[in-house]
Amino acid sequence: MLGWVLTFLVLALIAALLGFGGIASAFAGVAKVLFVIFLVLLVASLIFAGVRGRRPPPAA
Repeated sequence: MLGWVLTFLVLALIAALLGFGGIASAFAGVAKVLFVIFLVLLVASLIFAGVRGRRPPPAA
Protein backbone atom coordinates (compact mmCIF):
# COMPACT_ATOMS: atom_id res chain seq x y z
CA MET A 1 0.00 0.00 0.00
CA LEU A 2 2.81 2.36 0.84
CA GLY A 3 4.37 1.56 -2.53
CA TRP A 4 1.23 2.80 -4.28
CA VAL A 5 1.38 6.03 -2.26
CA LEU A 6 4.96 6.63 -3.32
CA THR A 7 4.13 5.82 -6.95
CA PHE A 8 1.29 8.34 -7.08
CA LEU A 9 3.43 10.92 -5.28
CA VAL A 10 6.21 10.55 -7.85
CA LEU A 11 3.69 10.74 -10.70
CA ALA A 12 2.25 13.93 -9.17
CA LEU A 13 5.70 15.49 -8.92
CA ILE A 14 6.56 14.59 -12.52
CA ALA A 15 3.23 15.94 -13.79
CA ALA A 16 3.75 19.16 -11.81
CA LEU A 17 7.23 19.61 -13.26
CA LEU A 18 5.86 19.16 -16.78
CA GLY A 19 3.14 21.75 -16.17
CA PHE A 20 0.10 19.47 -15.94
CA GLY A 21 -1.49 21.09 -12.88
CA GLY A 22 -4.83 19.29 -12.99
CA ILE A 23 -3.31 15.85 -13.37
CA ALA A 24 -0.73 16.60 -10.69
CA SER A 25 -3.42 17.60 -8.21
CA ALA A 26 -5.42 14.46 -9.02
CA PHE A 27 -2.38 12.23 -8.42
CA ALA A 28 -1.62 14.09 -5.19
CA GLY A 29 -5.20 13.61 -4.03
CA VAL A 30 -5.04 9.88 -4.69
CA ALA A 31 -1.72 9.68 -2.86
CA LYS A 32 -3.22 11.44 0.17
CA VAL A 33 -6.23 9.11 0.28
CA LEU A 34 -4.06 6.00 -0.04
CA PHE A 35 -1.73 7.28 2.69
CA VAL A 36 -4.64 7.78 5.09
CA ILE A 37 -5.93 4.27 4.31
CA PHE A 38 -2.42 2.91 4.90
CA LEU A 39 -2.21 4.66 8.28
CA VAL A 40 -5.64 3.40 9.36
CA LEU A 41 -4.75 -0.18 8.43
CA LEU A 42 -1.39 0.12 10.21
CA VAL A 43 -2.97 1.37 13.43
CA ALA A 44 -5.69 -1.30 13.26
CA SER A 45 -3.16 -4.10 12.78
CA LEU A 46 -1.04 -2.81 15.67
CA ILE A 47 -4.08 -2.65 17.94
CA PHE A 48 -5.26 -6.13 16.99
CA ALA A 49 -1.77 -7.56 17.43
CA GLY A 50 -1.51 -5.97 20.87
CA VAL A 51 -4.93 -7.19 21.96
CA ARG A 52 -4.36 -10.71 20.71
CA GLY A 53 -0.89 -11.00 22.21
CA ARG A 54 0.89 -14.34 22.62
CA ARG A 55 -1.28 -17.26 23.57
CA PRO A 56 0.14 -20.54 24.81
CA PRO A 57 -0.27 -23.49 22.46
CA PRO A 58 -3.29 -25.70 23.18
CA ALA A 59 -2.64 -28.62 25.53
CA ALA A 60 -2.74 -32.01 23.88
